[in-house]
Amino acid sequence: MYNLGGFFDAPRKRQELENLEKQISEPDFWNDSEKAQKIVQHRARLEKALDRQEGFETAVSDAEVLIEFAESDEGSLNELNVLIERLEREVAAAETQSLLSGETDANNAICSIQSGAGGTDAQDWAQMLLRMYLRWAERKGFKVEILDEQAGSEAGLKSATFRVEGEYAYGLLANEAGVHRLVRISPFNSGGSRETSFASLFVSPEIDENIEVDIQEKDLRIDTYRSTGAGGQHVNTTDSAVRITHLPTGIVVTCQNQRSQIQNRAVAMQVLRSKLYELELEKRREETAELEANKQDISFGSQIRNYVLHPYRLVKDTRTKFEVTDVEAVLDGDIDDFIKEFLLFKKGAQASV
Repeated sequence: MYNLGGFFDAPRKRQELENLEKQISEPDFWNDSEKAQKIVQHRARLEKALDRQEGFETAVSDAEVLIEFAESDEGSLNELNVLIERLEREVAAAETQSLLSGETDANNAICSIQSGAGGTDAQDWAQMLLRMYLRWAERKGFKVEILDEQAGSEAGLKSATFRVEGEYAYGLLANEAGVHRLVRISPFNSGGSRETSFASLFVSPEIDENIEVDIQEKDLRIDTYRSTGAGGQHVNTTDSAVRITHLPTGIVVTCQNQRSQIQNRAVAMQVLRSKLYELELEKRREETAELEANKQDISFGSQIRNYVLHPYRLVKDTRTKFEVTDVEAVLDGDIDDFIKEFLLFKKGAQASV
């Protein structure tokens, strides 16, 4: 029914786990706390992967039993179909995860969406893009926290920053970083003309306190202002929103959704640390093409994906050429196939070097 041995490679994982256990049991293991933390985290991931494989094997055994009764028992047939659908979904997710091996792939993600060329249509597209990723995170069972939103002048969003908490959130979302292009009949144009809009997504890994990022106070400009929003009990009535500008790099982060200026500043500093860490990782990469889309203008010719609603309906990734016609499903967060295709594309490109 299923061959689970290939990409799971349980014997290798068990051997690796045994080796890690030996290291952890050494008396001087915690002398290097940073190294020790990474080993402990790696052990936890291996244990989870092995537990998941055992769950798959149990599910396969259950399915084999149900098959024996399915021909004569409708209840067993229905149960079998539900089990197979769940198993296929979980195996596909595990296969995608097996393609992630970067140092920070397992981390949470800090994401920023910025509207680009296209005026009000682009700002509306930025909001649609935010909803797509929120729905994707909800499908994955990830937790999302909106850190900052800057409303558009007429509709939509100028920008938004949000944090995604979940297993391999950064490793998955990093493949979505870049410019996204929408083609549709504009709902903001009385002439019913076709409009092209752009918005970008930038993704950085959330880093813990064990990773040092050198931020000098003299390099920061910190501004406070009154929070803006649609209203309600969570909108502050004092100047509690915080904007931090890192002068050497020009990176600007804002946070206004926490309850106090102190909390907004703490969250903004965390976002800044993550962005600076990602910037340092980028400098170290031998191949900078992975983040090239983030450096380009948010306009025509720089997009990683096209979403066409008129004159035909199609979503196509410009990197992998993978495409689907169910645009509504994609905009509702069904993007796992795009992520997996790009991970396979990257793996193939690396293998050919």
